[in-house]
Amino acid sequence: MPIPLVHSVASWFLKKRIHQMELFIKYPHEVQFELLKKLLQKAKNTEVGKKYDFASMTSYEEFAARVPLQQYEDFEPDIERSRRGEINIFWPTPIKWFAKSSGTTNAKSKFIPVSEESLENCHYAAGKDMLCMYLNNNPDSQLFSGKSLRLGGSKEIYKQNGTQFGDLSAILIDNMPFWAEYSSTPSNEVSLMSNWEVKMPAIVNETLDENVTSLAGVPSWMLVLLNNALEAAGKENLFEIWPNLEAYFHGGVNFLPYIDQYQKILPRDDFRYYEIYNASEGFFAIQDSNDSKELLLMLDYGVFYEFIPMHTFGTPEEKVIPLSEVEKDKNYAVLITTNAGLWRYKIGDTVRFTSLHPYRIKITGRTKHHINVFGEELIIENAEEALKKASEETGCEIVDYTAAPVFMQGKEKGAHEWIIEFKTPPKNFDHFTHCFDQYLQSINSDYEAKRFNNMTLNPPKVHQAREKLFYDWLKKRDKLGGQHKIPRLSNQRHYVEELLEMNGV
Repeated sequence: MPIPLVHSVASWFLKKRIHQMELFIKYPHEVQFELLKKLLQKAKNTEVGKKYDFASMTSYEEFAARVPLQQYEDFEPDIERSRRGEINIFWPTPIKWFAKSSGTTNAKSKFIPVSEESLENCHYAAGKDMLCMYLNNNPDSQLFSGKSLRLGGSKEIYKQNGTQFGDLSAILIDNMPFWAEYSSTPSNEVSLMSNWEVKMPAIVNETLDENVTSLAGVPSWMLVLLNNALEAAGKENLFEIWPNLEAYFHGGVNFLPYIDQYQKILPRDDFRYYEIYNASEGFFAIQDSNDSKELLLMLDYGVFYEFIPMHTFGTPEEKVIPLSEVEKDKNYAVLITTNAGLWRYKIGDTVRFTSLHPYRIKITGRTKHHINVFGEELIIENAEEALKKASEETGCEIVDYTAAPVFMQGKEKGAHEWIIEFKTPPKNFDHFTHCFDQYLQSINSDYEAKRFNNMTLNPPKVHQAREKLFYDWLKKRDKLGGQHKIPRLSNQRHYVEELLEMNGV
């Protein structure tokens, strides 16, 4: 398709979508409650719909009173029935695909249902919106003059009945329309390879001679791929390989720890970074302006949102509120009800609202990825901001990290123990640790209070990881590539203990 025609089609779609987006921006609560009614009506004759009598529900209050909150463990028996081919359990249309979650927090994988409706009206709709927003903000873009280098996962066939499962990215790649495949690289055959260490050189080999204009994938693994491409081509920066590269669409992990490394291999001030918030369970938010760190919450993708204030999460006082009751600058756990049959599902992510008109968010971490053993309420957002500042002050670069508590023993105070892998280590490790501790205290007042005069917490213990420690740890757990992530913070010590042993400590 010629570039002017592509831009014309995108422009037409954008104008159509802008009207719809203006509608949910202007009437967010009405759009959300109308969506909830449609989901309830659609699923009223499913097993779940009959169990909770969806047909008689006329308000959010009835829905919240009758339908319990659920996490994957509650949902798993129904998932397994659905994977075996049973239908009409939690969603009326057949579920053909299951997105296999990265499962870094559990040895056991999760299989999230992906319906035809969620594939088309959520994931693919969001992909179109993302491109249209980008083109609207960058009218001189030549994005469609070349191809998007995508880094996807793998898929397998479930042997019993042919229902498919794999990384969400693999499901999307496997089902995308021909025109989208035509504008992407590498080929589907290479994209869907399951062996990461075979797949990596195959992607490099297939993409070096392409005219790549954009990148799409998880920052940690995309960085590995791009460094491999530089090494294979014998180049210093990516523009020497792909001179027309103009944008990177990223999500899955916080970009802050990686930005400096990307800017070194993409040394142009006009290169664009666009963040998205998607997961196996749905596509939720998109950066809608250049150089923004906020994401517009998309309210018409078939996802109904509820939130749990994190200060009540997991306590007897746990409180659930709809979108209409959220407040700015507070940390919330996300609950979703979706057009794939997830009902009041705890997705495990935490967000903070930066704006209420329209609703814009920042992802702050995971409900399980925090440290709050001593009342310090340390979340990923705090950790990554402090690490970034400490790195800038001491001239080092961080590849990966994880942390866990050191529990009190007798009269010995508690502490946090960190394992950090550096690309460029600090010249003075003690100075880095001191800076990091000071920045954490300046960012998090609860942590600062516990650290005051070492009252509850001693200074952090920081270990330097050997090269490729985290890569080797993921490889040992068969979790290379795709959407697999390092668990950043934990209230337990099992990740840290495994890594310390592999690090020879």
